[in-house]
Amino acid sequence: MLIDKVLLVDDDADDQLFFCDALLEINSNIRCELANNGQEALSLLASPPYPKLIFLDLNMPVMNGFDCLAELRKKENLSQIPVIIFTTTSDHHAIRRTYDLGANAFFKKPNEYSTFLTKLRNILETDFGVREKSPEFSLAEFSF
Repeated sequence: MLIDKVLLVDDDADDQLFFCDALLEINSNIRCELANNGQEALSLLASPPYPKLIFLDLNMPVMNGFDCLAELRKKENLSQIPVIIFTTTSDHHAIRRTYDLGANAFFKKPNEYSTFLTKLRNILETDFGVREKSPEFSLAEFSF
């Protein structure tokens, strides 16, 4: 999959800068679009061109990541865009909930830039294809 644009939905300005800098270092041809909450993201996604990947924080004001993900999966034109949960949350129940709502991967925000670069590069190289719901759930299979 050729990635030309990603959307980062995160209310933390430092995390936005960290993410966009890393993305630029990995591939300067990928445009990083930002939304500060789920409601803002849905507004940005009201019309094409759509991003190839959405990175979604869970804990945000106005509309959190869980509610945003649920709305994304209801919309036919957005339902197949891979959504990677990008958060500090590591609670297994929250991870399970995002999977049940239709997330493609769970990416815990690392503290080290080099670790972040490696994980982000791996995600960008992954072909998520069409997400199949599976009755089996494994945190190891779901994380990067």
